[in-house]
Amino acid sequence: MDNPRVVDLRSDTLTKPTPEMRQAMRDAEVGDDVFKEDPTVNELERVVAELLGKEAALFVPTGTMGNLAAVMAHCDRRGQEILVGDASHLFLNEQGGVAQVAGVQSWAVPTQKDGRLLVEDLEFRVRHRDFHCPKTSLLCLENTHNVCGGTVLPVDYMEQAAQFAKSNKIPLHMDGARIMNAATYLGLPVKDIVKGCDTIQMCISKGLACPIGSLVAGPKDFIYKVARVRKCLGGGMRQAGIVAAAGLVSLKTIVPRLHEDHENTQRLARGVSLKGNPFISMDMDTVQTNMAVYDFIDTNRLSPLTFCERLNKVTQREYEDLQQAITVKMIPISMSKARAVLHNDVNADDVDAAIVKIRYVIDELCRSVGA
Repeated sequence: MDNPRVVDLRSDTLTKPTPEMRQAMRDAEVGDDVFKEDPTVNELERVVAELLGKEAALFVPTGTMGNLAAVMAHCDRRGQEILVGDASHLFLNEQGGVAQVAGVQSWAVPTQKDGRLLVEDLEFRVRHRDFHCPKTSLLCLENTHNVCGGTVLPVDYMEQAAQFAKSNKIPLHMDGARIMNAATYLGLPVKDIVKGCDTIQMCISKGLACPIGSLVAGPKDFIYKVARVRKCLGGGMRQAGIVAAAGLVSLKTIVPRLHEDHENTQRLARGVSLKGNPFISMDMDTVQTNMAVYDFIDTNRLSPLTFCERLNKVTQREYEDLQQAITVKMIPISMSKARAVLHNDVNADDVDAAIVKIRYVIDELCRSVGA
């Protein structure tokens, strides 16, 4: 069908800069950020450091670079190892950069369905004294957790993990790409959530709708090390205030509306009943922020890829049945899961359209495989 309504739920990285951001980018006062002479970047770093309760922050092009630079700054000697979740973005989706670039080994720890790494699973993996082994030098957590469906680490767990790291003399780094979603869900100042973390990476180009950028925050001497690594990785930008300006706008205008994304996610998840469905399910306990994950029970009969491909098509019969043409874009995130992500560019009407489409496709596919 020509010109169908498109509801794009693949990722919150798809957001376009808002008109306020575009105006701020046009008007931004700039300088050379490598020389620390860009006033807009300096202001964004100051604001984010204060927001996160840390001494300093550094603007980097991407979250992947931010995490890698943080690991390299923490692990600055050969023969070091980090503890990281086996379902974490850092372990699965950053091309093994800590090994490929930094020469740092990762020990993958089982990830619980809510994103936690159990302290009892961490304890026996700490290696300091045996010279046969790499030295445990960093613990990495993720909040909210991408693969787990945007789940938020509980505050008491964060305190427990921080105490574990401190007692074992291991720094704690937080991949907080979507940490503002976690703060919104918990109803707490973000600095209270990350107070036990030594360092944190926060992305502004996902749910915060900026075109580019992440920030790494921590102690001043650590951020100096991150700045050195950033330069080595090719991340030192010059008149970066043009994009940093969008970040300042997002903190004032996008963060206060993140709850709308969470509400839309709940509406989407609850709008399609999967109770008793033999092929597709959803764990509503994990629908906490701006993601909803569809679990596929028998992938030999119905797979996430088949589901996502069908959502992105409109058949003649469907058009006749619904009297409208809708496509919904989602992506498989594993062999048994597909993910929907709500964001600033998806409104309530889009959610209603997506519900109509998803209901129709699930009914059609389940009939075709004999449900």
